[in-house]
Amino acid sequence: MSTYTATIRWIRDPSTDFGKGQYSRAHEWAFDGGAVVRASPSPHVVPAPWSDERGVDPEEAFVASLSSCHMLFFIDFSRRDGWVVDSYVDEAEGVMGKNAAGKIAMTRVALHPIVAFSGDQPDAAQIAALHHRAHEACFIANSVTTEVTVEPA
Repeated sequence: MSTYTATIRWIRDPSTDFGKGQYSRAHEWAFDGGAVVRASPSPHVVPAPWSDERGVDPEEAFVASLSSCHMLFFIDFSRRDGWVVDSYVDEAEGVMGKNAAGKIAMTRVALHPIVAFSGDQPDAAQIAALHHRAHEACFIANSVTTEVTVEPA
């Protein structure tokens, strides 16, 4: 099997009061392909100025990871079935709440894909089947206990 890595970097600003929790949590994620992403806790969890709303927070990354994985399988399965996908847009949404153990968790992620095809058009049942196959194959969805639903527009 494959191994995947990310380097997470945070450096304390010595002018802040670390002991009182008054320090920035902004950091970066670096990936082996060279991409570097500004990251931060969600401002819903850690208020400004100790968070950076311009950064991607772990919760957003979780939602994006599920959506991206699903999309990649959907597009590939469409191609294999002879459908030509022109565009795929998903306004995915994650919901935080308490899980069965009473812990705060991402309890639900809803994918809302809008897919445009050219040439022959699959019908609603074929599109639903493609989404089902993509969900079943998605490595990320298979790795979490969060409820993941696909609600095509």
